Amino acid sequence: MTAFLESTDVPHRHVTAADWENIYIVGDPHGCRAELDTLCAALDLSDDDLLVFVGDLVRKGPDSKGVLDRVRNAPNMLTVRGNNEEKLLRGDKTLEELTDDDLEWIASLPVVITLPDTLVVHGGIDPEKPRADHSVDDFQNTRSLVPGGSYDPPYWFEEYAGPERVFFGHTVLEAPIVREHAVGLDTGCVYGGELTAYDWRRDELIAVSAAETVVDRRDEKFIEPTQSIDAEYTCVPK
Repeated sequence: MTAFLESTDVPHRHVTAADWENIYIVGDPHGCRAELDTLCAALDLSDDDLLVFVGDLVRKGPDSKGVLDRVRNAPNMLTVRGNNEEKLLRGDKTLEELTDDDLEWIASLPVVITLPDTLVVHGGIDPEKPRADHSVDDFQNTRSLVPGGSYDPPYWFEEYAGPERVFFGHTVLEAPIVREHAVGLDTGCVYGGELTAYDWRRDELIAVSAAETVVDRRDEKFIEPTQSIDAEYTCVPK
């Protein structure tokens, strides 16, 4: 795993699992600070527990600066750089509340975080492409395997067969995807869904319901999971 990452120019960070009591991997917050605070409280998060985000801390929601500040200032929170962070760095989108120092921090973020037998990315992995050939854009934006078909099946996670288990966001889901080699966690908090965390050690899901629908999204832009395996699921209502 590490060798493949070292053979590319893609920024990555390895996490030593033994350093942490509990490890949670969290779906896209999109500026929903209140829901993030509620999730942390539901997890009873301590300084010995680690939160790893799949990216897209910012944009669309009501408090991008609040989410970014909480993650940035917490020694037990890490995130990969999502496509919405990348849009800020490219100048395609702007957030006036973010400082130059905030943007420098975003630029320093890894695109891949590794744990034992685990990759955390924002978008996904192209099972049809050698790992060493993956670009930042591949890890941030892979979804459909149809050229130009962003929400047209088949999706990468339907074809991917490991060896690592890949945790991802980016693709908005009606419910989490839990497969042997792929776990999708973007359950559309900013669209009135949930903010979902996966307990990496116990294979359990914990979610909090969104307090409001900040952005309306068409039904066809939510993907219904298929062939998920069982995982214990707890949802904290709004």
